[in-house]
Amino acid sequence: MTHIFDLSGKVAIVTGANTGIGQAIALSLAEAGADIAAVGRTPAEETVAKVRALGRKAEIVSADLSSIEPVQRVVDETLEKLGGLDILINNAGIIRRAYSVDFTEADWDAVIDTNLKVLFFLCQAAGRHMIAQGSGKIVNIASLLSFQGGIRVPSYTASKSGAAGLTKLLANEWAAKGVNVNAIAPGYIATNNTAALQADETRNRQIQERIPAGRWGEASDIGGAAVFLSSSAANYVHGHVLAVDGGWLAR
Repeated sequence: MTHIFDLSGKVAIVTGANTGIGQAIALSLAEAGADIAAVGRTPAEETVAKVRALGRKAEIVSADLSSIEPVQRVVDETLEKLGGLDILINNAGIIRRAYSVDFTEADWDAVIDTNLKVLFFLCQAAGRHMIAQGSGKIVNIASLLSFQGGIRVPSYTASKSGAAGLTKLLANEWAAKGVNVNAIAPGYIATNNTAALQADETRNRQIQERIPAGRWGEASDIGGAAVFLSSSAANYVHGHVLAVDGGWLAR
């Protein structure tokens, strides 16, 4: 059975690959055999070194994904440096926190531009290549807030709800063209982005009590889901938002 998860010979773009979930996804894909284009504003030197240590090719593609300006270059540079493009992982994202009555236009625009606008146009640029070659896998990183409202994160909730919707729309358009578009909705994952929540004794206890698995997720937990959705094992999976949340949504 392991061959259906084999990504040997595949090239994957992973945005936000410097740390956390992005790095874990890049390493998981590399362990399955993929070569990696590590995309982000901060050069993912550690990620690239770890991928190369696994015997895979890896290249840094520097891009500020707060606007669509570098989108086509990301695809072109990946093709130039690694010779192909088979997988896109849209992981890069930001968050701004404030109550809705105080939320600013600047914070709204910054989050929507990065988490939703750039996500769509990266899908578009990669999708054009994948449609032309007749195959490809796109995995968007959504959120539990693709299903729930949350508090104090209006633009983040809107962007992640939008990411789930776009995943389904693109699947409708591209499934018959050989391109799978799906998403992963991580639950509470122990990364540097959630360090403050983990350090808050009361909030940390409340979160773990709410999770049926009884623990925070690890970034590597998302990596396995990404390998599945990027592999031939998921060839008939289209437009799905896979929650990797320790059972949070089931409770």
